[in-house]
Amino acid sequence: MNILGIELRRSAALGAGLITVVVGAGALYVATGRWSSGWMALAMTIREYLLLLWPLALAAGAWQGRREHRAKVGELFTTTARPRAQRMLPVLGAMALTLAVAYLLVTVAGIGWIASTARHLPLLNFAVVTGVGALSLIGAAWLGLGIGRMLPALVTAPALAVAGVLLIFLSVIRLPDWLAAAISPVHGTVPFHAYQTIDNRVSGALAISMAALAAAGLLLFVADGWRTRTAALVPVVLGLVVATAVVPRDEGVLNWPVDPVARELVCTDDAPTVCVSRVNANVLDALTPLAREGLTALAKLPDAPTAVHEDTRTLMSDDVSSPEDGIVRIPVRIDKSGGLAHPAAVVTEVVRGLGVGYDGQCQNRDDVVERAAAYWLLAREPQSDVGVIPGMIEESPEINVEAVALWRGLRELPEDEALDRVTAVRDALRLCTDVTGILSGTAR
Repeated sequence: MNILGIELRRSAALGAGLITVVVGAGALYVATGRWSSGWMALAMTIREYLLLLWPLALAAGAWQGRREHRAKVGELFTTTARPRAQRMLPVLGAMALTLAVAYLLVTVAGIGWIASTARHLPLLNFAVVTGVGALSLIGAAWLGLGIGRMLPALVTAPALAVAGVLLIFLSVIRLPDWLAAAISPVHGTVPFHAYQTIDNRVSGALAISMAALAAAGLLLFVADGWRTRTAALVPVVLGLVVATAVVPRDEGVLNWPVDPVARELVCTDDAPTVCVSRVNANVLDALTPLAREGLTALAKLPDAPTAVHEDTRTLMSDDVSSPEDGIVRIPVRIDKSGGLAHPAAVVTEVVRGLGVGYDGQCQNRDDVVERAAAYWLLAREPQSDVGVIPGMIEESPEINVEAVALWRGLRELPEDEALDRVTAVRDALRLCTDVTGILSGTAR
């Protein structure tokens, strides 16, 4: 333990750990909105940032690995009776300990941000994803130690850092998904939906390959001759074979698996019912009055919806909602503080579509007509979606001008006739028929 303490003070281990904490925590807090939705989003984002942290650990190991060459004491140490492997264990331990602790400190920094808002904690998956991320840093550092000792040039460490970035990046975009999942620490970490996780089989395959790299680095670092160095290829080959054998082949499991518990709905006890996914349960109280305000506007229609649910369908799912099930489905977005993002858009999104929703199957949608009808229900003048609906950055200015003209025409009609026309638009949307011209025309 005394020797390990000396290595912690004098080696590059503490510096590598400090760089990991600064870069990792800094990257997290630059973009808190990417992971403020919950625990798995945090774990996956930190894993994604291994695109930077993994090459840095590789370079730190290489820098430490050339220490004997830099100090010109390699020949002196070979004259001692102590086996080289025994002398190298404290260095290996120091690098492994500091990088693992640094990775956990980055995770703790993120937990401090979401602890008061995140509700759904899939403990096993979170621990596995975090543990494999720490293991990958250890594997990178130990591999760097071995390469740095074998190639003790000054340029080795920066060259390995660049090579590490390229290796991770190219493995994701060039290799088949199943192979990239087995060897790349960042594969599967890009979020496609709020309920995404990383399958434990994928994490297991990556853990095998990272452990194999760590074993190879250890052998290179303690090697006394070319035979031991050649033997370092064995764990790499075996690890790759085993990892690719156990990794799943299903594209959905590899790239965008769904945590079914995170996707479950949590609902209000009283009516009208408002439901959100379990992962977004903390915003239910903020969402409820806004969603009910939208339902109140829709209640003017006959056979109006009576509930608002978060739309838990994903881009990769085949789920189709029925426009006649009495439920309005809307997206729920989380802001960078873990609260409800864009609350001003909630009422509009409930009423837009007139309770029919958007399944992408109907080709007869007319944004002008739907906007005019929706804003008539809301009793206010239509406005552009830009700045109201999140993600809408531009639209033709004529759309809202035409919607305002139709809306004014509705306002001039007797209320019963205007309601009949808006209802006719809703019914046409349910049948996926053309809505053009329904709102126009003079009073009967």
